[in-house]
Amino acid sequence: MVKKIRTSVFISGNGTNLLSIIKNSRDYNFPITVKLIISNNKNAYGLKYAKRYGINYKYFSSKDQEKFERNTLIEIKKNKIELVCLAGFMKILSKNFLINFKKKIINIHPSLLPKFKGLNTYKRVLDNEEIYSGCAVHHVNSKLDAGNVVLKKKVLIDKNETQESLKKRILSQEHKLYSEAIRLIFK
Repeated sequence: MVKKIRTSVFISGNGTNLLSIIKNSRDYNFPITVKLIISNNKNAYGLKYAKRYGINYKYFSSKDQEKFERNTLIEIKKNKIELVCLAGFMKILSKNFLINFKKKIINIHPSLLPKFKGLNTYKRVLDNEEIYSGCAVHHVNSKLDAGNVVLKKKVLIDKNETQESLKKRILSQEHKLYSEAIRLIFK
């Protein structure tokens, strides 16, 4: 039996990257297994995937960040989690949380980092008349979208591109890239 890395995925919304990771984790040779899903949004659609695939999940409000992080760390320790994947998780984790988890946290971002860190990425890319955009998986550190990049994927911007069309095209690449990056990390 292949020893798989016990992983938690943090979400805030639809969970499409979560679903992609779950499906890939069912492959015998994929290096991780999703054991815990954490959400700071009790109505996150992605929680339906936790239920569908029988994965332990927890919701904690992030209004009180210290309490959210304390409760999350308790669950991480209880479930013997070795890796955290942020997948559409719309909250910045504190330095204290990151120190507790020894930097074994990765995130996916819808731009070619280090360009266009933070929110409103698609609008900023189009307003800047970029030729390419894309997505990047990176290690999480205490600065916003500033950790070492593991892997990137370029997307050529069409002449009549809209924010919505760009988002859709990049998201389809994210679904592939996140799992490729996980494979690369544990090669």
